Amino acid sequence: MSEACSHEHGARPGIHGAQLAAALGAAEARCAAAQERLTPPRRRVLELLLGAEAPLKAYDLIAAYGDAGEPAKPPTVYRALDFLERLGFAHRIESLNAYVPCRIETERHSAAFLICDCCGAAAEFEPDFTPQLAAAERAGYSIRTVTLEARGLCTECQG
Repeated sequence: MSEACSHEHGARPGIHGAQLAAALGAAEARCAAAQERLTPPRRRVLELLLGAEAPLKAYDLIAAYGDAGEPAKPPTVYRALDFLERLGFAHRIESLNAYVPCRIETERHSAAFLICDCCGAAAEFEPDFTPQLAAAERAGYSIRTVTLEARGLCTECQG
């Protein structure tokens, strides 16, 4: 995020209250269907990601982990992030070295992010890489994940 971003922004994508409880409940159900557990540390990290207004670095998550302000041990957060990424609940934005909750409900998908260089917002959308993935498979390459990061200015920061 740039120091030059001094203007006001509208509502950010973080969720709270009943919407957060519903998202966590849906995550519990997806975990149960996959025969996985959304343990308390995994749940807490997901809760922090879902409530965030912008991508969070692992150390932001470590610092915010405890309800009473006590930080988590780094391995706790990193293990939770690994789990959340593996099950498709979170994405790592490589260029920011930060994490965001997955905003697309399908289990496996390619992810693309529009990242604002001014305010730091990251909007997720699902690109159609079908032709490129098919070409890669014909060439004998087995692709696990695809993530696209596009940087620029969001609508509010352009104004």
